Amino acid sequence: MIRSRLLQVAGITITFALAGMGFHASQPPVSGVGSLASAAPMLAARSGHTATLLPNGKVLVAGGMRKNQDFYKSAELYDPATGKFQPTGEMSLGRVGHTAVMLPTGKVLIAGGWVGMGGTDSAELYDPATGKFTVIAKMTTPRGGPSATVLPNGDALIAGGERRDNESLATAEIFHVKTLSFEPTGSMHQARVSHTATLLADGRVLIAGGYASSVESGAELYDPKSGTFSETGSMGTARCKSTAGLLSDGRVLIAGGSDSRGWTGNLSSAEIYDPGTGKFSAAGLLNDGRFKLPDEAVRLASGKLLVAGGSKEAELFDPARGTFAVVGGQMSDRWHYMSETKLSDGSVLLAGGYANNDQATPQTWIYRP
Repeated sequence: MIRSRLLQVAGITITFALAGMGFHASQPPVSGVGSLASAAPMLAARSGHTATLLPNGKVLVAGGMRKNQDFYKSAELYDPATGKFQPTGEMSLGRVGHTAVMLPTGKVLIAGGWVGMGGTDSAELYDPATGKFTVIAKMTTPRGGPSATVLPNGDALIAGGERRDNESLATAEIFHVKTLSFEPTGSMHQARVSHTATLLADGRVLIAGGYASSVESGAELYDPKSGTFSETGSMGTARCKSTAGLLSDGRVLIAGGSDSRGWTGNLSSAEIYDPGTGKFSAAGLLNDGRFKLPDEAVRLASGKLLVAGGSKEAELFDPARGTFAVVGGQMSDRWHYMSETKLSDGSVLLAGGYANNDQATPQTWIYRP
């Protein structure tokens, strides 16, 4: 299997591909799908960063990398009122492939990520009121590339990731928002990294895909009441580095990603998980195969999902039709590991990423429905 994620930590190398970027049957944009437009650049070129909407409407962009082994401590704020970025406090250490979630306290939890040759157990909180990061208790296990999901009670499930390259984790832990501490919880049935994690309407968490020794098609459900994972239906296609989004009716879309071929195995397929039946079914194809996508496909006010990254084009999934449509406008390249953040006015900020080399971009775009 080609180990082409954001970086290969053991050797800190990036796998390139000059061809075979996946099936591409791009269609002209149709009316009523909105469009992309270039926006002001970030202060730093970043990929593998996080971008979190704050209660004040600004977006916290934290960490990531400029190129191999050039990891950022720095963070910046995007202000939709001015359309510009400004510096804010910096983290205690440079990290890439970490998690960031908004807590009910209004602060942002930053946890894990890759630092140097492996994962870290470091965690910190960002306080928008002071613009500063504060180091808190460590996670129970170092994790590069874990998932993080805020549960209905305000705590956060941290699952999977890698301790170091080629050492994927099945373990999971809970961040307790009241005590600012981490505690082990039940383990997944399958070790995995580069999976998706989606909070369902009933409070359970769907974990799907990813890879360990091979790319996974399996999925699991975490029940916060019992603190355990149970296996559920498998996807029709094994995939990692895909995106997932919760539909208005409670189903979950899983789209794109790659198979074991990495750069030459980009997927245009998509599937829908139905919590009522515990099964996946095929959805329409993306117009452009893509991988290394944002963790979450933003759901718009219309109920449609925006899929961006890994392609010059962004696409909208229409759950009523089960199909994708290309939106207006294009990005400058196929940016991988960019961020996708829904803003307070319903538009979406797309930021950074890297193309077919290890050089990140500071470019950003705004999608308007």
